[in-house]
Amino acid sequence: MLRREDNERLTRVGAGTPGGELFRRYWIPALMSSELPENDGAPVRVRLLGEDLIAFRDSNGDVGLVDAFCPHRRAPMFFGRNEECGLRCVYHGWKFNTEGDCIDMPSEAEGSSLHQRIKIKAYPCIDKGGIVWTYMGPKETMPQPPDYEWMRAPITHRHVSKTYEECNYLQAMEGGLDTAHSSFAHNNNLGSRNEPRLRDRSPRLDVERTEYGYCYVSFRDLKDGNYYMRIYHYVMPFQQFRGGIHKFDGSRRDYPELNGHIWVPIDDTTTYVYNWACAYDADANFGEDNILEREYFYGRGPDQMIPGTFQLKANKSNDYFIDRSRQKSETYTGIEGINTQDFALQEGMGPIVDRSLEHLGSSDKAIVAMRRLMLEAVTDVAEGRRPKGVDPKIHSRIRPYDGFMKTNDDWKEVFAAELTPRW
Repeated sequence: MLRREDNERLTRVGAGTPGGELFRRYWIPALMSSELPENDGAPVRVRLLGEDLIAFRDSNGDVGLVDAFCPHRRAPMFFGRNEECGLRCVYHGWKFNTEGDCIDMPSEAEGSSLHQRIKIKAYPCIDKGGIVWTYMGPKETMPQPPDYEWMRAPITHRHVSKTYEECNYLQAMEGGLDTAHSSFAHNNNLGSRNEPRLRDRSPRLDVERTEYGYCYVSFRDLKDGNYYMRIYHYVMPFQQFRGGIHKFDGSRRDYPELNGHIWVPIDDTTTYVYNWACAYDADANFGEDNILEREYFYGRGPDQMIPGTFQLKANKSNDYFIDRSRQKSETYTGIEGINTQDFALQEGMGPIVDRSLEHLGSSDKAIVAMRRLMLEAVTDVAEGRRPKGVDPKIHSRIRPYDGFMKTNDDWKEVFAAELTPRW
């Protein structure tokens, strides 16, 4: 279990909170690049770490992320005119560039120098890997931008999507880091006994701390002299790397896929989950049809979203369309879609789960390790030290893998080639 005071330290993300100050030491996703499709296009509302902001792409293609309200009379910048390298408030015409400088103040008398003393809150942004990233912390502690392998993949070999989740980021992330639940919540064929995760439903976990977080490996004994291996990475403060392609008959494919999630706090009780995937062989595994098939399989295809939002149609207001008859005979949960199954359980815990009531077991080793790392990082920031994982050099060369090996082999040797980045 986690003490209530520690739970508060990790789950509260507003400015000035311990958890919020930790997140503000990293580059974090603000929105997807596709949400700002054109220069001088419509501004977009963004809520991030409890702050209301506005994103816009200026005439040069640079992205600005500024306060949602004008510093003059607090008029909403969402209605602003995005024109000639700046966002202009439509109330009195004050105009701001992507750095927050006031570059025009037509409501003031000619010759006034007031504009030189006025700035709007603005956060630096980079557009990389299909995501607009921002840094919301002190300028003096700003690290280099992230450089994960999946971000270096060409656009033809990479896909990013986004889903809204109505709970705190921590319980959402803990669901992603929990490999044991896939044997139960994601058992979509009750009659199957061949899938590795069903042949051994109590995996053994090894967790190895790293400078970016940890690498963790689950061993599932297939009782035939082989292990089914899942080699994951937890990258602080909120990202998971995992291998995504394996055949359940025990064979291995020649074009491994990488995928993962980034759990970004909107505020204390809501989260955006960024889902990324990339593959080395786009023709074999990464065409548009395959992407759509995967998204529908996970329950986050375009038609499965409420139009104009990133929220699933199947949500807690309708009990995720649970089918009790299917639950009896076909699937473990009776809920369609991997993503939707996760959300039902994570959102169903409530906005912020009370971890002081938990009773953890050996399969929770990765979750316990993550909480300890996060609490240590909160302390590091409070005491003026850099937390783990902020330097892109230490996570630019990591990659995950799913595969099979003999029970007496060393996984680091067996999967050495698969764990070597190619981009």
